Amino acid sequence: MKLTVLLPAGVLVDQEVTKVTAEAENGSFCLLPRHVDFVTALVPGLLSFETGTGEEEFLAVDEGILVKRGPEVTVSTRNAVRGASLGQLREAVEERFHVLDEREQQAREVLARLEADLVVRFVRMGEKIRG
Repeated sequence: MKLTVLLPAGVLVDQEVTKVTAEAENGSFCLLPRHVDFVTALVPGLLSFETGTGEEEFLAVDEGILVKRGPEVTVSTRNAVRGASLGQLREAVEERFHVLDEREQQAREVLARLEADLVVRFVRMGEKIRG
């Protein structure tokens, strides 16, 4: 089978595999080359695949869509991190989430300032209308 993992910024994985395991809302599942065509929504979790040499690789994926059509398995997700081992993957995920947490905190601070400014403007506008 050919596995392709698509991200908004490009292609993360594009290689031949012998097995794909992922997680959907109703649990984890495994796809092998002769399985029927399949479409499912992925939940945040692990996606693993076995290469032609028998090595298992792992991806931490955000929500996404998986489509198996004939010998092709395509995954489209907003965010994914690749790791050769679960330990490496955990470190990569923690690092990426730390960066996302910092960005989220900055965005919340900007939003709080905008909301405070909006309230001040409404108060001033109310004072002008009454005055």
